[in-house]
Amino acid sequence: MKKIGLIVSFLLSINGFSQVQNFYDRATIQTIEVFFSFSNWDAQLDAAVASEAYIIADSVRVNGVSFDSCGVKYKGNSSYSPTNQKNPLHIELDYIKGNQDYQGYTDIKLQNGYKDPSMIREVLSYAILEQYMDCPKGNFANVYVNGVYRGLYSSAESINKTFNANHYFQSGDTYFKCNPIGGAGPGSTVSPDLKYISMDSSAYANGYELRSTYGWNRLVDLINTLNNDFTNIESKLDIDRAIWMLAFNNVLVNLDSYSGAFRQNYYLTWDINQRFVPTVWDLNMSFGGFPGGTGSGTTTPTTLDPMSNSTSTIHPLIVKIMANPMYKRMYMAHVRTMVQEMFANDYYLTVANQLRTTIDATVNSDPYKFYTYTQFQNSLTTAVTGTGGPGGGSSIPGLQALMSARVSYFNTNANYVLVAPTISSFSSSVASPVYNQTITINATCSNETSVFLGYRTNHQLKFNRVAMLDDGLHNDGVAGDHVYGVDALVNGVVFEYYIYTENSNAGLFSPQRAEHEYHSLTVAVPFPSVGSVLVNEVVASNGTSALDQNGENDDWIELYNTTSNPIDLSGMYLTDDALDLMKWSFPVPTTIPANGYLIVWADNDVFQSGLHASFKLNASGELVILSNGATFYDQVGFGVQTTDVAYARCPDGGATFAYVPPTYLATNNCFASIEQLNFEVKVFPNPFNDQLIVKLDEQLPTRVKIVDVNGKEMLNDEFSTAENSISTVNWSNGMYIVTIENERGMKTLKLIK
Repeated sequence: MKKIGLIVSFLLSINGFSQVQNFYDRATIQTIEVFFSFSNWDAQLDAAVASEAYIIADSVRVNGVSFDSCGVKYKGNSSYSPTNQKNPLHIELDYIKGNQDYQGYTDIKLQNGYKDPSMIREVLSYAILEQYMDCPKGNFANVYVNGVYRGLYSSAESINKTFNANHYFQSGDTYFKCNPIGGAGPGSTVSPDLKYISMDSSAYANGYELRSTYGWNRLVDLINTLNNDFTNIESKLDIDRAIWMLAFNNVLVNLDSYSGAFRQNYYLTWDINQRFVPTVWDLNMSFGGFPGGTGSGTTTPTTLDPMSNSTSTIHPLIVKIMANPMYKRMYMAHVRTMVQEMFANDYYLTVANQLRTTIDATVNSDPYKFYTYTQFQNSLTTAVTGTGGPGGGSSIPGLQALMSARVSYFNTNANYVLVAPTISSFSSSVASPVYNQTITINATCSNETSVFLGYRTNHQLKFNRVAMLDDGLHNDGVAGDHVYGVDALVNGVVFEYYIYTENSNAGLFSPQRAEHEYHSLTVAVPFPSVGSVLVNEVVASNGTSALDQNGENDDWIELYNTTSNPIDLSGMYLTDDALDLMKWSFPVPTTIPANGYLIVWADNDVFQSGLHASFKLNASGELVILSNGATFYDQVGFGVQTTDVAYARCPDGGATFAYVPPTYLATNNCFASIEQLNFEVKVFPNPFNDQLIVKLDEQLPTRVKIVDVNGKEMLNDEFSTAENSISTVNWSNGMYIVTIENERGMKTLKLIK
């Protein structure tokens, strides 16, 4: 199971001892050096702000590693000013040269400490938030321009395609930065407040920034559902992460957010479950540093009510969640968890002091800091007043002073002190179920009226929430004995679950950080035997045949499971060197589906999440070997490859190989060599919505088969007329593989809905 509520592990991660030190290690200060060939770099960056254009730096050096021709620009709204000596920076290492990254990161976002005498608000806030929901990593960096020290910055991971792929298992799909175009403020005509305006997407264009190529209709659908069809909200929005976001904003008085006057600074990302997921962003004014208030009524940071904005006319997400009794109880459960774990016993203060120790000497030497070193030293207990900014003059509270008062306030708040049920025990009828086995989950509770099980059998999928029963009919003992039970089919390679119970007043999760953390059972999946998993297809010169989750056209290796059961590849190895069989190991867990496929990207980019081998393929030809480190399970040698030509088994799992068009996660194309693809069939548009057109240049009987990325067959039909229409109204959004075959040969292509 995931670590639950272990403050020791939390503190270790803050110090960086539990992980390999990397670019976002909080215990170290990174060094960023920017080199321009001209001396008026500041004036050029200022001039480019209005158009958000990049200025090209000759090079950027990250911890001694140099990158040529990088894009640099100033960023920020209120934190930017042409009179600042230290403005926020956005650096794109791959702006000109697309293959440049530092430990897998291409974007570097640097904040200047605006409105933060402590200099740790952003980093500390992300360190807390990551315990409860996916969020950017954050730490510190010393920044130099043309060899001159510009000061200490906080550095926060960019929310981009790589972030989305790592956390939400989608890369090139829809996502929005929820900030008003042109900046927030009282004069903004449209806010990213999720208020319904109309079904015309253009009505929302000034309030949300689309960061992908398509997705406005999805956003309008979400907003319409939130405001006008709330009973179906869970099909459009990850409601648990939305509730965690609102709980975090309230507890930490993070009002430069959806919970504040401007309803901004979050992202919405379309995930693999065909719904939006919120991600918190921009925390430099967390802990009461934002002077704009909540947007409805007066605000005192120390006594900000957890029900703030529950009747607001401009915060529909908060209003709808608080009006739903279960969601309101879940929200207050998350508030209690955060207050009790992080603040009631001053755990956050230990972390804060560690961060302060890390940066103390650097803050002292920062020539362009916004506050004095004495104000930094006193920033835990002493407020800084009259600092100006949005809303006029304001007071920035000391972190400890604020949160001590917040804890005292919560302990007397009527909604906070409501008594939740207890969960005294929980168990599974089978400790280590086998694949496709039905198990019973039990929970013993008290002071409860309802108990629910949330579970999933694939880590990428959303949790299913089902009622547990105390009726004596579900392996739950005697009816009414407060022992609840429910059966669940373990039809996946993992079993991750949590329990939620509530009464008419309050709710409780187990583990309390659910759904971000969860209990788990080890599912027994067979290990491979020789011949059960084979190297099925190799593409050593990938042009457009497939893109990885980060949108990169890396070379790839496809494995094929020849059996009717899933197989666990944990502890197995892939290599391109017969003298080094353990070159790259499959992570735990890694499962290949029954009679299914698995892709490994051969890109030597192990910092990316997913299956990225520690070697690249040579298009001139070499070996690919699957082994357990000692015994060869399969080996494939291939010769010279040309771009977008695969060396593949014909048929899948067979003994014969051929050079054929690639078929990513699909049946190998064994009927036509490259030279046989001499007919024209068009399938369009791409991307498509509710209809596809199949157009034949000759009226030859042509079979068209379309499957989704999971292998589900959506179409298998023969066409002989010149133009043919296919309804796709009921197809899910995502990628589809098209196989086209007639007497002239066969080819495949990819489509996106």
